[in-house]
Amino acid sequence: MNLRPLLLAAAFAAVPLSGLAQLSIEITGAGANRIPVAIADFGGDPTAGNAVTSIVRADLERSGLFRLVDASGLPASDTALPPYADWKARGADALAVGSVNGAGTRFETRYRLYDIQKQTQLAGQAWAHAASQTRLAAHRVSDSIYLKLTGEPGIFSTRIAYVVKSTGRYELQIADADGANAQAALVSREPIISPTWSPDGSKLAYVSFEAKKPIVYVHDLTAGRRTVIANFKGSNSAPAWSPDGRRLALVLTKDGNSQIYTINADGSGLSRLTTSLDIDTEPAYSPDGRWVYFTSDRGGSPQIFRVSANGGSAERITFSGNYNVTPRPSPDGKSLAYISRTDGRFQLTVMDLASGQTQVLTDSTKDESPTFAPNNRMILYATEIGGRGVLAAVSADGRVKQKLSVQAADVREPSWGPFVK
Repeated sequence: MNLRPLLLAAAFAAVPLSGLAQLSIEITGAGANRIPVAIADFGGDPTAGNAVTSIVRADLERSGLFRLVDASGLPASDTALPPYADWKARGADALAVGSVNGAGTRFETRYRLYDIQKQTQLAGQAWAHAASQTRLAAHRVSDSIYLKLTGEPGIFSTRIAYVVKSTGRYELQIADADGANAQAALVSREPIISPTWSPDGSKLAYVSFEAKKPIVYVHDLTAGRRTVIANFKGSNSAPAWSPDGRRLALVLTKDGNSQIYTINADGSGLSRLTTSLDIDTEPAYSPDGRWVYFTSDRGGSPQIFRVSANGGSAERITFSGNYNVTPRPSPDGKSLAYISRTDGRFQLTVMDLASGQTQVLTDSTKDESPTFAPNNRMILYATEIGGRGVLAAVSADGRVKQKLSVQAADVREPSWGPFVK
């Protein structure tokens, strides 16, 4: 944990996406007043149906907001009304039924969601998809159930990026939000640092030291092609996308101290944003694009400030404690996640930007790199357990907690992708 914007040396090689070790998820907390929901076995193709059933159940259970009701032994079909009284006797408030039908490479996943108490249908959808997209179809079902029962959009079909370090190897991996379906976008013998998603989810920005100095790249995940965005004198680091995806904020030392600049996504139009004699680093745009939050020691100790995206004087945001770093605004702009140090413990903290009230969400000691889920509900971050780097997630209210790890490897630098359109 420090303010140095210089990022560790890296030498990347763009590689085809390939299946790799999966993140395993351990749920260590749950929300209060969980919704009792039954997920009946999906019919149709047995293999695909079983896969969808398992994924949907795991998604909802992992969220901490649902209590799964035993769905065995009762008739359940997406072509007939359910026996409401029987499901009510089981204690279910809601019931999801469905099927996966098809052959070869083409399938259709259908599902219906019923309100057992009111004896009405809440949702009914169908998705045509390739066999290889069955997992995504299952996450879509989960998202729909989550939306209908909580009023908030689900995040099960989103993706996360993170860096896995094993012996002599670093991989920038992309996985489903549940840690499955991991694929490598970049492989290196040197560290990989600061991946960050573009707003449309098609690109990752990161910093590479492959040319023996830190250079900012943007990697097009679909094309498998990357572009140099910033290669100025000195350090080029800490990229952060603007909400419209047209510009990035980054940290440069080309004029002396570490200062924040903005640049067009194609590498043109460089503009200096902050001017101080101190270290300004770790920029992050507000979701409305009006502000850039950043970390600075201009007040004598590392604190969080913000400046207009058009430039001007900086405004201090954090006042509690003498060490607050890595600001990350929530997608709705109401909260700010950051890392605070108290009694030598680096912990994930969230601030209500309207009231200024703060809450420490973790009891760990080496938290870093917070990143919000696109529905504001969860915060993913890196921490250390037993001397090994792992990812962890906690709900914004601190109730739901998860740990994500890869066996015999360090996991760092998480970035939660946007909603999939």
